[in-house]
Amino acid sequence: MDYSKTLRLPQTEFPMRGNLPQKEPQFVDLWQDKDLYNKRIEKRKKEGAPRFVLHDGPPYANGKIHIGHALNKTLKDIIVRYKYMAGYMANYVPGWDTHGLPIEYAVLKDSGE
Repeated sequence: MDYSKTLRLPQTEFPMRGNLPQKEPQFVDLWQDKDLYNKRIEKRKKEGAPRFVLHDGPPYANGKIHIGHALNKTLKDIIVRYKYMAGYMANYVPGWDTHGLPIEYAVLKDSGE
């Protein structure tokens, strides 16, 4: 028996699947074409909004990457987005380059020097 005929489901034009891998590039192109990121920054500047700066360090400069790094980046993203929605001029500035120092240290450590 086909039980789908026994359910009173709403009729909609939306597809059953989101197809995000195919749609995400289209969204990114739209956002870049409209320059939405810079427009929102300019809007806050015109409003004279107070600045909020969260200095973000390198993603994993002192060891192997682990789940804590993902949590750290996620929490920082949430904080910056919250501050922007609260009316602050809060644009994201990624971490700085450590000029290869952690990699050089790891190579020296592995080679025994």
